[in-house]
Amino acid sequence: MLHHEGISEDLFKKAALSQLDLEDLELQEESTKLLNQLGKQDSGWSSWTFQKVVKGLRSHSLIEYDTQNDTYSIHPLVHHWSSTTMEGNRHMQNLVVTIIGLSVSWTFTGKDYAYRRTLLNHSINSTASLKLEVINSSIAMHIGLIYSEQGFWKEAEALQVVVTDKTRRVLGDDHPDTITSIGNLAATYRCQGRWKDAEALHVVVMEKMRRVLGDDHPSTITSMGHLAVTYVSQGRWEDAEALQVVVIEKRRWVLGDDHLDTITGMGNLAATYRYQGRWKDAEALQVVVMEKRRRVLGDNHPNTLTSMGHLAATYSCQGHWKDAEALQVVVMDKRRRVLGDDHPSTLASMGNLAATYRSQGRWKDAEVLEVVVMEKTKQGLGDDHPYTLMSMGHLADTYRRQGRWEDAEALELVVMEKRRWVLGDDHPDTITNMGNLATTYSCLGRWEDAEALQVVVMEKTRRVLGDDHPDTIMCMGNLAVTYGKQGHWKDAEALEVVVMEKRKRLLGVDHPDTLIAMGNLATTYYTQGRLDNAEALNVAVLEKRKQVLGIDHPDTIVGMEGLAMIYRKRVTEGRRHPWQSTSSFILSYLFYYLILQLVIDLISKGLE
Repeated sequence: MLHHEGISEDLFKKAALSQLDLEDLELQEESTKLLNQLGKQDSGWSSWTFQKVVKGLRSHSLIEYDTQNDTYSIHPLVHHWSSTTMEGNRHMQNLVVTIIGLSVSWTFTGKDYAYRRTLLNHSINSTASLKLEVINSSIAMHIGLIYSEQGFWKEAEALQVVVTDKTRRVLGDDHPDTITSIGNLAATYRCQGRWKDAEALHVVVMEKMRRVLGDDHPSTITSMGHLAVTYVSQGRWEDAEALQVVVIEKRRWVLGDDHLDTITGMGNLAATYRYQGRWKDAEALQVVVMEKRRRVLGDNHPNTLTSMGHLAATYSCQGHWKDAEALQVVVMDKRRRVLGDDHPSTLASMGNLAATYRSQGRWKDAEVLEVVVMEKTKQGLGDDHPYTLMSMGHLADTYRRQGRWEDAEALELVVMEKRRWVLGDDHPDTITNMGNLATTYSCLGRWEDAEALQVVVMEKTRRVLGDDHPDTIMCMGNLAVTYGKQGHWKDAEALEVVVMEKRKRLLGVDHPDTLIAMGNLATTYYTQGRLDNAEALNVAVLEKRKQVLGIDHPDTIVGMEGLAMIYRKRVTEGRRHPWQSTSSFILSYLFYYLILQLVIDLISKGLE
């Protein structure tokens, strides 16, 4: 049965106009017969016929019309009686599910997203007491799309497993439809943070594609790209890069330089460069991608706007926030005009602009945008959708940065509980939220609460993602900071050394995250009064940041401030190096002054 509220004429009209051919001819015939009674006329739709049927039902007070939403509702008691009557009629239940699935199109405009959102309750209600195995495979894929877009990944997974099993049984293991269904299931695993499961299936898909279609078939190359995305999710950036380079070369050879798939491959490789801290390489490639999409698709195409947004993100990583902001404003305005105010991509661009405002310390500007994003996402996707919860988390972060720690805590607790319920305790997003709450506890001076939560977070990330995943290493660094705040310097130092060595090994000595780890360890040395160790490490960090990020990058400026603090402490405490004379000691003070002046000049330059 449909849900008792939110029944629209659009549902039946879209189903009637669907071009989808079902494998089950009897089911196709019966659904067509039912839709004919409601208004289907050959390849068209008669609203007059539908309204005539509705008028008859309303005359018996069986349904009511909602003028505000242009939908119909069935009285709950009538609906309950109908559901009970139909409970044993699996055939009719399957017919209802089929009509819902027929009404779903595989297109992705703002109106499409909004419409599929209205089908969620109908999908849940109509499949509740129905064995999924009886649902037609094509219909199951469409219902799965509704679930996936609303973040109901467990429900989507259940349907995709059924589709995969059916296609295997009917068409065989190596049929293209079977392989496609396996790939869809892998994508759902990825959304759930089950990256090992996703990887295993993506490898199966890639190998099958190679054997059935050949190494250079576009579908084979696409499957390699999907596997690379899974590597990126696991922090295996070198593996991802190696595969993405192969994908680009094959697409260039098979499809040409300006084919959209080739350009997409270049964009994916640029994203991997960004994760590796190779921002100049990422920027250079993203500029090429943006220009190619402008030429091939036009200035206002959604994919062109996406490439502009990615370039803006790389500008942000380099501390070029004004350049990032300028590009993000353009993207946001264009998406509003092309896709509409409430489209998920428009809301994502508003969230990205808010993040750039946060980076510039423009907390109020960020907050205003984030509140809009949160409210619109709630309205469009529902209170419990993963995107809604993500927007709430971003707003909580802005509250925390403004010192509104109680507001941040309240929002983070709500997000954590909802993520536990929707995604599960061990989903990466749930774990990330626990870490954010721990950070808020630190800001409130609740070190023991922060430490207890961070230990849980670290152990969960180790178990779910592995010892060497970037998120696991970040959790170790956060726990080290909390140890330091409590004066547990030796515990902090021990963890920070591990974090630094892991990042050196996995990311390289010059990666920005490695330099952050070195800087944190230097701070711990400084706090313990080990100025020689702190100075040596700070000098190394500063030189690498100048080389990698540039002299005016915010992280470089932080490094200069750290070194200046060390020189000031030496001067104020009279702690000369053994090899320093009095004159060189005075020079070190002058050097401290010059560094501090340079920092002030650079900050002033950044604020202009």
